[in-house]
Amino acid sequence: MPARHDHHERTIIAPAIIAGVGVHTGQRVRLAIRPAAPGVGIVFVRTDITDRDNRIPVSGDAVIDARLNTMIENAAGVRLSTIEHLMAAFCALGISNAVVEVDGPELPILDGSALQFVQLLDRAGFRRQATPVRYIEILEPIRITDGDKSAALLPCDRYEMRFEIDFASAVIGNQVVDFVVDEDTFRSDIMAARTFGFAHEVEALRQAGLARGGSLENAVVIDGDEILNPGGLRMEREFVKHKALDAIGDLYVLGAPLLGRYEGYKAGHAVNNLLVRALLANPQSWRETVRVPELAQVG
Repeated sequence: MPARHDHHERTIIAPAIIAGVGVHTGQRVRLAIRPAAPGVGIVFVRTDITDRDNRIPVSGDAVIDARLNTMIENAAGVRLSTIEHLMAAFCALGISNAVVEVDGPELPILDGSALQFVQLLDRAGFRRQATPVRYIEILEPIRITDGDKSAALLPCDRYEMRFEIDFASAVIGNQVVDFVVDEDTFRSDIMAARTFGFAHEVEALRQAGLARGGSLENAVVIDGDEILNPGGLRMEREFVKHKALDAIGDLYVLGAPLLGRYEGYKAGHAVNNLLVRALLANPQSWRETVRVPELAQVG
C-alpha cells in the first residue's frame, strides 16, 4: 500500500465487486468499482441503461435531489441515488479516480455505513498515481442557513469538520463531533457509524416510494426513546458521526478534497448541497492548489 497523504492522486489496483439492496428502492443491485486513469475523477456508470449515455461524472452540478440521499443525474437524464457513503469512503481513503458500475438506480446500502465500502476498497488495493491532488482551498467563509439548519465552510490549512445535531428523542439528544478529516480518523471513528431513522416515519416514507429496502440490518431505528436494533449502538455518538460521514460524501462531489473547516448544525444532504452550490457560485472564495513541495508554488 502506498504511503498515505503524500498529496498524489490514487486509484485502486484491481476491480472491487459487491452486491446489495438499495435502501429506498429495495432493489438488489451489483456494484463494480474499477481503476481509472489520473484526472478521470469519480464516474458512475448505469450498466442497466444502454439506449443513451449512461455515464454520470460526479460534480456539484450533477446533484439534482438531496432530500434523503444524494442523487446525481447526467445530461441524458440518467440518475443514480444514495452515492454519499461510497463517496465518503473515496474521500477519506484518498481515491481521486474510479469508475463505478452499477446495474440499478441506487447504490446498495450494505450495513448503512461506509464500513463495507472501505473493506471492499482495502481488498482491491491502492495505487499511487503521478498526478498531484488538486485541493479546494477555502479563502473566504461560505454560509448557508435553511430554517434551523445551517452549514459553513471556513478557511483552514487542513480539512476539519464540526457537526452538531439536536433531537427531541432522549436516545439522541444533543451530540457534537469535531475532528480532522483524514484516513486514520475516518477508519477509527467515523466509517462504521450507521444511518438512522424513526419508526413512526417509516410508513410515510414507504408511501412516498422511499425506505423500501430499509431494515434493522442497515439502519439504526428509533421508536420513541428506544433503539429497536437488538445490538444497540456500535459506538458513542453514532448518530452525529453518521451525519458527519454523510457530509464528507456530500462535499466530495466537488471532485477534490478540501483545505477548510466545515461546520454543520442539523444539516442534511440538502443543506450540504446548497453549500456546495454556494461555493461554486462564489469563485473568489476558493482556489485550487496542490501540496507536492516542488509544485506547490505553482498552485
